[in-house]
Order: sequence, then structure tokens, then C-alpha cells
Amino acid sequence: MVFIAPSILNADFARLAEEAAKVAAADWLHLDVMDGHFVPNLTVGPMVAGSLVRAQRLPVEAHLMVWEPEKMIPWFIEAGCRRIIVHAESTPHLHRAVTTVKAAGVDVGVALNPGTPVYVLEHLLEEIDLALVMTVDPGFGAQALVPATLPKITRVRRLIDERNPACHLEVDGGINAETIKSVVEAGADTLVIGNAIYAAPDPGAMLDQLKALAEGRV
Repeated sequence: MVFIAPSILNADFARLAEEAAKVAAADWLHLDVMDGHFVPNLTVGPMVAGSLVRAQRLPVEAHLMVWEPEKMIPWFIEAGCRRIIVHAESTPHLHRAVTTVKAAGVDVGVALNPGTPVYVLEHLLEEIDLALVMTVDPGFGAQALVPATLPKITRVRRLIDERNPACHLEVDGGINAETIKSVVEAGADTLVIGNAIYAAPDPGAMLDQLKALAEGRV
């Protein structure tokens, strides 16, 4: 089974409830939180996260692309996010950030930028619920997938299978009808998709089409 988490980064922020309703058949909603420092973009905070949680039924995962995420983690937990993802590059206290999320009873993920080596995950893998391999440099939507990240996905898949088979392997960036099969074949089981869904005339129909492609039904 392949899970899809539409990213609302490419949605109409003035109509988030309506935009979320268009992808109600998804498994999660992916909320990109950017601080303008860790990545060159600025997006939303915990108040928007809380509104999104209350406005629709899908669980929300907050992808914290911010420096010192441990300062923001409590805010997004309080907002009702069901999964918090922190970047390995964003804090010298990654283990502390992970355990803070886990102690609150919330799923936790660790993200790796394209240039970050896989071994960074080794000492944490037994403690996390999700590993996120960025397939673009984070900060903006509608980027092309970096081909060199495909073998990296496979290396993370092997590590997960050896150390923590219950951990999900998520990928984020440049996923569309042309690239979706390649990331699934590389080992991903959870896909963040933004522009390919929300740029389509019918986001719900595109979600269904991408799900079928990912699961080999077409």
C-alpha cells in the first residue's frame, strides 16, 4: 500500500478548508512550515495548522523546515498535528527533538536534505515513525526531482527493513505522474505531492490517478 499526503503549499491559502476538501480521499495532509532562515521561504505557523486540523478530517503532518525546531514542536503538537517532521540539519539536538515529540504521544519523522548522508539516521531509526528523503532542495514547490536521490531512497529502505520495518519511508519533491513509479520502485511508501495535485483542473481526480499509478493499478 502506498500513502499519499498532498502538500497544501501549492493550494489557495485563502480557501484552505475548500482546498483540503478537494483531496479528502488522501491519507494525510502535509503542512510545510518554513521560517525564511533554514529555507529561503516563509509560510505558516501553528495558528494556521490548528485551523487546518479543525476544518477537515484528515490527519495533518507538520514538516518543520525551521532552525531549532524544538522551540516550535510544542506549538504544533498543541495545534493538533498528528505527526511532526524535523530536519536532521536543523538542530544540534536532533535526538532531543525526536524524544520531545514521542513523549507527547505524537508520531515523529526525521527529514534528510538531498546532500545529507543516510548514516545520519542510523542512531535514531528505532525511535522514529517516519524517515523523509527530500527529493528536491527544500523551500519551494514545483521543483524537478533530483535523480541522484533515487539510490538514496533505496539505501534508506534497506536500513529501515533491517532496523525498524514499522517505520514509513516518505519522499517529498518533484513527484508527479512521470516520477511517481520511480520513487515507489526505489522503496518509498509515503508520497508528498503538491503541485501535481493542486495545479490539476480536478485535484481529487488527479489524486486518484496518482494513487493508481503508485500502486501499479494502471
